[in-house]
Amino acid sequence: MIFSLFRRAPERDTISILYGMIVAQARLPVFYRDYAVADTVNGRFDLIVLHLALVMDRLIPDPATKDLGQGIFDAFCRDMDDNLREMGIGDLKVPKEMRRMGEAFYGRSQAYLNAIPAALQPGDGSRALIEALSRNIYGGAPSAHAAAPRLAAYMLEAVRELKAQDTSALAAGTLRFPDPATIPPAVV
Repeated sequence: MIFSLFRRAPERDTISILYGMIVAQARLPVFYRDYAVADTVNGRFDLIVLHLALVMDRLIPDPATKDLGQGIFDAFCRDMDDNLREMGIGDLKVPKEMRRMGEAFYGRSQAYLNAIPAALQPGDGSRALIEALSRNIYGGAPSAHAAAPRLAAYMLEAVRELKAQDTSALAAGTLRFPDPATIPPAVV
């Protein structure tokens, strides 16, 4: 009976597992090597935001996983706070930086999620998504011309794969992303 006090709640473990999967996917070397994402603090942040937005878009609308989605977002906030402190940001500046990161998350998420429905339609509806990625991930750099369409194709495949995943499997801590290495480079 007393040992139950020392066990972590399964939901907390599930949140940690799912958030860890998001971070692990965002840190895959293929994104930095083949997709031309800058291997910097900002580049890594942007890829975490990209994956987190896709997962939250899958979890939040479903009443069965809405709380799980909120828990993952809370884990993201704790992780960002911890990272700021590890980088030496002082206690008085952390709230300002967290607010900046929150604004970045919501702005990027909104840009991606608003562009995805048109990009999923047949034809060339992915222009808005490519522009959002060029602006947010690549900062408008020349490398965005070739890399952003491939990242957009990866995102659309991730959306399809997340939608196909069973809600109960997600709630149990199983999350699958597509292999970014299998997405062919865009012909530009």
